[in-house]
Amino acid sequence: MDILRKKIHKKGIEELLQKKKKMAKSSRRKPNILVTGTPGTGKTTTSSQLSEATEFRHINIGDLVKEKNLHDGWDDELECHIINEDLVCDELEDIMEQGGNIVDYHGCDFFPERWFDRVVVLQTDNSVLYDRLSSRGYDGSKLTNNIECEIFQVLLEEARSSYPEDIVVPLASNCVDDISKNVTTLCDWIRSWHPTS
Repeated sequence: MDILRKKIHKKGIEELLQKKKKMAKSSRRKPNILVTGTPGTGKTTTSSQLSEATEFRHINIGDLVKEKNLHDGWDDELECHIINEDLVCDELEDIMEQGGNIVDYHGCDFFPERWFDRVVVLQTDNSVLYDRLSSRGYDGSKLTNNIECEIFQVLLEEARSSYPEDIVVPLASNCVDDISKNVTTLCDWIRSWHPTS
């Protein structure tokens, strides 16, 4: 009897969570978009241009972490802050419920699934990415790790394992024309978006 009661209880909790997730998405009047990809793929440029075109709020997670001290110190090997994912999610929860946000970050697996209606994974040819990262001063293992991440499509796989596959969209981001085309594509998608879609 206890096993049956536990199954019913578990099923009830799962149904409540699904309802809450649906309600959170359907109560927004504007969608939320996550723009992700390996460093150097054009996330910030794309997000900034999309924000200008739509008047959506652009949230650069790297900047937010620094501004609000949402980290647990500095990683000397990776040369970046150690992000505190719980603090970031707590900081963004109310903002994300409002909708109309473009979140820009090189990872995606710690954000709640309910936050996003579209997950864009920017992809760049390895030679183009190598030049971009080198010009930013990346070298050694930092450069190699990021190039390998792009070669093995780590962020695309992360997005596909973290979100429903129908909202994950890979887009080429090799040049200025690609970025313009991507912004236009996303603007068209925003215009056609409905809270239940």
